[in-house]
Amino acid sequence: MAGQSDPHQSLFSAEEVEFIAEDEMVEIIPNLRMDALNFICGDFGPFFPQIATQVPLWLAVALKKRGKCTIRPPQWMSVEKLTQVLEAERDSQRMFEQLPFHYVEISRLLFDHARDDIPDVYMVRSLIEDIRDVRFHKVETNLETLTERAFALKINNLSAMEVNIVRPFVGRALQAFYKHDSLELIPDQERVSDRRPQVANNATRRHLRR
Repeated sequence: MAGQSDPHQSLFSAEEVEFIAEDEMVEIIPNLRMDALNFICGDFGPFFPQIATQVPLWLAVALKKRGKCTIRPPQWMSVEKLTQVLEAERDSQRMFEQLPFHYVEISRLLFDHARDDIPDVYMVRSLIEDIRDVRFHKVETNLETLTERAFALKINNLSAMEVNIVRPFVGRALQAFYKHDSLELIPDQERVSDRRPQVANNATRRHLRR
């Protein structure tokens, strides 16, 4: 990926991360019969009333806007599952619970376009916001452990949005630490010359004949 090695170019906007997340597959329930749809990214369908099928999130949202389907929320978007995740996140100060890589973007798109398809939508939204807050606080705690001797930082199970926010800062911090250490490792030429041992010339001098 272009700019992968440059931390200043690795920061995507929220819209760009959301655009990437729209390729995630979700389940829809069509309410009409429709032939298969052919796209460059693949073929989806045919569609039959009340028979669930998998489509990309962007297509699910497009069909939902036209009143041609309902979107079935992912299993992790239930109150029971999210409550378990939130409790586990609070119990552990270092470990992060495994959630879909694009859980922030998926939930945001479903809240915006398929709110009526989500049971207990307000509770689900509140739980996801609480989970995000707890996880960001834990990320900040992990960043506090960075020292000048750190050359990498490993945090498992971060989401795309969390990585997008944290990565530029971590990259710059590690780069600054590396430059600082490199300057310390470069020897001072004046000190080196002063420390060089002086070889005494004790050889017997010959007298010149006249």
